[in-house]
Amino acid sequence: MTWTAPAVDRPTGSLVAPERELLAGYLDFYRHTLLYKCAGLRGEQLAERSAPPSTLSLLGLIRHARKVERIWFRIHFADVPASPVFDPALGKDADFELIDAADAQASYEALIEEWKLSDEAAAGRSLDDRFTFSGEESSLRMIYIHLIGEYARHCGHADLLREHLDGVTGA
Repeated sequence: MTWTAPAVDRPTGSLVAPERELLAGYLDFYRHTLLYKCAGLRGEQLAERSAPPSTLSLLGLIRHARKVERIWFRIHFADVPASPVFDPALGKDADFELIDAADAQASYEALIEEWKLSDEAAAGRSLDDRFTFSGEESSLRMIYIHLIGEYARHCGHADLLREHLDGVTGA
């Protein structure tokens, strides 16, 4: 039997919360929106590319989101010895290029686990906590803002991919 992405409830949050809660809430909303766009699709559909030669697919977006979460929260910010999601020898776009529909469920579940690890890396830390990235000082606040933008862009891509697959649009 082919795996199908489950239904997803997107969280709602306060629009007037303190900054930390607001940023975490928006990130969580966009995280779940990406999976919401995948709900009800089979692994084969998630792996389908919409417009060759582009390698963009919903499964690729899931894999990319996991990679980005790990890089920013765990590797750069928390400085934990987490290995890269994909072997660097496979190239910087392995998350999009080397996909297999049979891995859809595992990739989906790995993304959700990575969210938990990202949230743990940021727990109890100030938005002003700093780290060095490419020789420049940065902050946890920047990571939240960066990832909100990253997910928002990719949710737009997911809208187009989903419409191409089965005509579903919106929300």
